[in-house]
Amino acid sequence: MNIAVLSGKGGTGKTFISTNLANTIPNSTYLDCDVEEPNGRIFFNAKDEMKTETVYRMIPSIDKDKCNGCRACTEFCQFSALAFFGDSPMLFPEVCHSCGGCEKVCPTGAITEVKSSVGIVEVNKVADLKIVSGLLNIGEASSIPVINRVLSEIENTSIIDCPPGSACSTMESIKKADYCVLVTEPTIFGLHNLKMIVELVQLFKIPFGFVINKVEDPNNTMIEDYVKTLGKEVLIKVPFTKEIANKVASGMLISDSDSDLRDLFKSLLNKITEEIS
Repeated sequence: MNIAVLSGKGGTGKTFISTNLANTIPNSTYLDCDVEEPNGRIFFNAKDEMKTETVYRMIPSIDKDKCNGCRACTEFCQFSALAFFGDSPMLFPEVCHSCGGCEKVCPTGAITEVKSSVGIVEVNKVADLKIVSGLLNIGEASSIPVINRVLSEIENTSIIDCPPGSACSTMESIKKADYCVLVTEPTIFGLHNLKMIVELVQLFKIPFGFVINKVEDPNNTMIEDYVKTLGKEVLIKVPFTKEIANKVASGMLISDSDSDLRDLFKSLLNKITEEIS
């Protein structure tokens, strides 16, 4: 079973929910697909990499001596990753989609694909928990190759910590999910962005449920009222306390030190299992 954890905005506690949920599941896998800012491994105190692998994508390399200036490559490229300057094309790797088409249409063999590093993937093991973290190189425009490499490590019950928001990177992260947990906070901003990721998971036709994090005022029912309009109920609500905030800020897993919250995360898994069984 693959459970993706999403949030419409940063700061709602998506990684807090992901890590603590994975921590309560025996022989589970935690996959950090938030590759621009991966920090899940901090909470597991995973210091030594079991395996580190560089992730590559293919980009065109141009032999100017072979180029005859026909412009077949620039006419083919729909993303304007190639443009002619002088007598030969210039590559803009930031917008190259690594499709390989320019190499195939070049009549003189002036273009060949070469490897370009886009990031790394680290695999760790803490007790019976497998931890997979992707890290995108600074300046890279697309995180998709790194996310795909992270997802290739899926096994057993997997918790996928997705990037915040509803962009392409989030869509890529949920493509193997059997269920999506949508994490929000009880604020107007939280509700606004929650609606966007609801549209996303509905588009992908993946079963989903809701977690409200940082609950302070029991009379604030704006999220629950919205959830009811969808014919659903909130899976769990996590309180916002100084104790929890201090432990999270210290990089601690609350499910290790608070038995009630550990039981809460176990109940989350049970409710998910019931919904998709």
